[in-house]
Amino acid sequence: MATEPSLDLAGLRRLLSEGRFEWSKHALQRMAKRGISQADVLEVLRSGERIEDYPQDKPYPSALFLGWVAQQPIHVVAALDAEHEWAYVITTYEPGPHHFGPDYRTRR
Repeated sequence: MATEPSLDLAGLRRLLSEGRFEWSKHALQRMAKRGISQADVLEVLRSGERIEDYPQDKPYPSALFLGWVAQQPIHVVAALDAEHEWAYVITTYEPGPHHFGPDYRTRR
């Protein structure tokens, strides 16, 4: 059984730098509700740590990223359409202790 490929991190970051991405309505709503800026989300995706891969996500593989903004942990989920060279910011949130351990990487 073949393993599905994970999200191409270098490809995602290249597309972000080229402006070849879009924000989901869900992401924009969550960001507005939680006071998270687009610049903060992009910084997490550019320099944050990929902590989970979701190669089976449809229609495109996605991944969960952890970054820090003003000493607050931020999680961002992004997807990559490698065939059409387009990226998507799916959602973002501040991880809570009920779902993640104190390192904000490990699920409970």
